[in-house]
Amino acid sequence: MNHALILPILLPLLTGAGQLLCYRAPFAVQRLLGFASTGWLVLLGIWALATAGSGDYLLYQAGNWPAPFGIVLVLDRLAAIMLALTAVLGLCCLVYASGGTDQRGAHFHALFQFQLAGLNGAFLTGDLFNLFVFFEILLIASYALLLHGGGRARSRAGLHYVIINLAGSALFLIALGTLYGLTGTLNMADLALRVAEAPPEDAPLLAAASLILLVVFGIKAAILPLLFWLPRAYSAASAPVAALFAIMTKVGIYAILRVFLLVFALGEEPINATAWAWLWPLALLTLALGGVGVLGSDSLRTLSAYLVILSVGTLLATISLVTPAALGAALFYLIHSTGMAAVFFLLADLLGQQREEGYDRFSATGPIGHRRVLGTLFFIAGIAMAGLPPFGGFVSKAWILQASASEPRGLWLWGVLLASALLVIIAISRTGSSWFWRPAEMASPYPLRRGLLTLVCGMVGLNALLAAFGNPVMGYLELTAEQLLAPHGYIAAVLPDVLASATEITP
Repeated sequence: MNHALILPILLPLLTGAGQLLCYRAPFAVQRLLGFASTGWLVLLGIWALATAGSGDYLLYQAGNWPAPFGIVLVLDRLAAIMLALTAVLGLCCLVYASGGTDQRGAHFHALFQFQLAGLNGAFLTGDLFNLFVFFEILLIASYALLLHGGGRARSRAGLHYVIINLAGSALFLIALGTLYGLTGTLNMADLALRVAEAPPEDAPLLAAASLILLVVFGIKAAILPLLFWLPRAYSAASAPVAALFAIMTKVGIYAILRVFLLVFALGEEPINATAWAWLWPLALLTLALGGVGVLGSDSLRTLSAYLVILSVGTLLATISLVTPAALGAALFYLIHSTGMAAVFFLLADLLGQQREEGYDRFSATGPIGHRRVLGTLFFIAGIAMAGLPPFGGFVSKAWILQASASEPRGLWLWGVLLASALLVIIAISRTGSSWFWRPAEMASPYPLRRGLLTLVCGMVGLNALLAAFGNPVMGYLELTAEQLLAPHGYIAAVLPDVLASATEITP
């Protein structure tokens, strides 16, 4: 047992508590504590990637109680990827927020740390009840972060966001109660064995519980028809908060991968087959709606929110193929899309600060200050988001198309994915032409914050590095996909005294 595994949860929790205690201290102190905590999380993410890269599972048993009786944290390749991605994104968003956004309301830095603790806990937990607990931690923090700074638009969007997620939490508890009543456990490894060995008369209730969980995770991931809260909520949030929220939908996708490739994947007739059957058409419709929403957006923040929805559809459609190549390609696209969605939310704020009116609305086409610099950045970011070379989006989409080419349903994914990419190119080109194709440049009344500009440029540069080092990244992600499709290794690590039955996952 390695005690370092509790640090990604414990460190931001203690830091947030400390920031609450010294909330009257100067903002410099709050920021210093936040940077120190998030910087350590980046180092822990790198350590997690290196540790999980060996293929072994790392466990932490709270109070030294063995599973399935105690709380267990499990680190594998997928959890390590999500920890590292969350830490890097969190650090970038925290740096941007320290440009002044954090001073618009109370307790921003403490809430930010609680949000990171909830995210990290969701990625590490080995049982469904604690997945629910960490969902609630990150959601409660996100409620307050969404409202940070106040305003009617944020209050209205926050109300819808709270209601839909409270409904999701209630459904989550119903599913957990059903599973516990049928199996007597909520530890995911133990649950996988008990579900596989459940008597036939329990199969309908187990299938119902799995579909309820699919709805719950679908709300978190924003899949059709459970996505209409997202554009309003994300476009109303402040720029660094919306950028951090880019990984919130990926928590739902992570939960789908973890639960349906582990808990419901064993047995002669795996229960997850029903979930995959529903997920495929819903994912394609989500992808199509995301493309249409991008084209019909009235502001850059709304466009960025629909880009998040489009990425969710792409990810879930690819995951639904349930092959090692498709899962690896989906994980590559997850990393790319999370980073670039965050870039667009931050870029919308940078552009809005340099306009006399309209902020980031497309209807306002007046001159923009520092047009050449911001126009160049917008052009490069647009290329990256649209999936054109030489950025990570091109590599990930090419890999997705290659992985789905031999699948019977691959033609559908090809058509919808390429059509949505074309809509993204049209929307971004139209926006860039109306904003930056001007003969003169306005003398901006606001200085261009070069530190924040450098940060956003660096995030785009990281996406280019993702493509440049595509081969080793692909190798790691392919091994991650193979590990996900071999749940017996996870079960043997968590329950070493239990021999898993030799069952196979149904593709």
